[in-house]
Amino acid sequence: MLIVALWPSHSQSVVVEIPANLVIEPSSVSVDEPGWQEVSETVNLGDNLSTVFERSGAGVSVLYKLISNDEIKKPIEKIYPGQEFVFSFDEDAVLKEVSFNESPILSYHIVLDEAQQATIDKVVRVPDIHTRFTKGTINNSLFLAGSDAGLSDNMIMQLATLFGWDIDFALDIRQGDQFSLLYEENYLDGAKLNDGAIVAAKFYNNGREVTAIRYTDSSGHTDYYSPDGNSMRKAFLRTPMDVFRISSSFNPNRKHPVLNKIVAHKGTDYAAMTGTPIKASGDGKIIKANYSATYGNVVVIQHGENIRTLYAHMSKFSKYTKVGNRIKQGQVIGYVGATGRVTGAHLHYEFQVNGVHKNPQTVKLPTAEPLPSKYRDDFDSYATNMVGQLSVFDEAFATVGNLNSE
Repeated sequence: MLIVALWPSHSQSVVVEIPANLVIEPSSVSVDEPGWQEVSETVNLGDNLSTVFERSGAGVSVLYKLISNDEIKKPIEKIYPGQEFVFSFDEDAVLKEVSFNESPILSYHIVLDEAQQATIDKVVRVPDIHTRFTKGTINNSLFLAGSDAGLSDNMIMQLATLFGWDIDFALDIRQGDQFSLLYEENYLDGAKLNDGAIVAAKFYNNGREVTAIRYTDSSGHTDYYSPDGNSMRKAFLRTPMDVFRISSSFNPNRKHPVLNKIVAHKGTDYAAMTGTPIKASGDGKIIKANYSATYGNVVVIQHGENIRTLYAHMSKFSKYTKVGNRIKQGQVIGYVGATGRVTGAHLHYEFQVNGVHKNPQTVKLPTAEPLPSKYRDDFDSYATNMVGQLSVFDEAFATVGNLNSE
């Protein structure tokens, strides 16, 4: 594992630890034989398997034999532009091997015997995992602060999702709030392949500190927990969208912008561009998905016996949104629009408990199940270590920052 501490404000990095971690699964990839010829073909836009095999000189007759084998048919038919096929021919120009990649970490190798019977092996490359630390201070928004701290858009979204149950990023964020995190990046052949997971993180928000630790128990289940073993996940998301601004809050005495009279506003309005995905805030069953003159395209989800959530003014429903369907937290149920009685594109979101409307921004959200007690001893030791690592890096960050400010 490679651990790198990033000081983005000062363009410095400190390497802390470096063991290698690249593993390739055993395969039957053969060594090139003397006299053999390799032909490499890259799939172009509009190509199909037949054209690729014809262009290589292998011909379509051998292709038909290969795809008659179900083990070969499924992976080889996942053809896409830019994909590379390598054909190996013996000294008599007879096709002996075909190799092709499905992704940077997954490829396949086909071997044909003397009777032209084929077998296929899957070759999996395990990326080298680099664990990095960074810290940021919010002056304008989480996205700008995350970008300044060297985080990708995907990693910033992971951070927002992780703390989204505890922090409303539209209302709770204050200038000077800070975050620090240990996170993983996957590398292949020395180049970054993609982002990994957040290992541990702290968020300092308006005088309070929220810490999250990623933990995998002995059964293989992975989740995020606070240092005391409570799940970071709640039964409900604080907000049903990732990108928005609050245009109207819960207000029983609001003056309606269209009707021009006092009409209780029983939810929260999230302004966003038309087409912005809307997520179910919790697991439940769709009990309404229709059009009304007031709410436009509206969805109502029943969560257990006593909680309902309502999502209104959608431009359209998602493919999952049908009355009677079970829905999972975070699943997209529709898209922002301006249908019904509105003045602009937004989502109107309501949270009802036993038929009583609650303020979605402040209602206390039920939590998910805590870590099972049988894993607590192991978790406590692991959590203490991770919290200690965050503290060490925080202190080192402060030291480097002070040195650079002198």
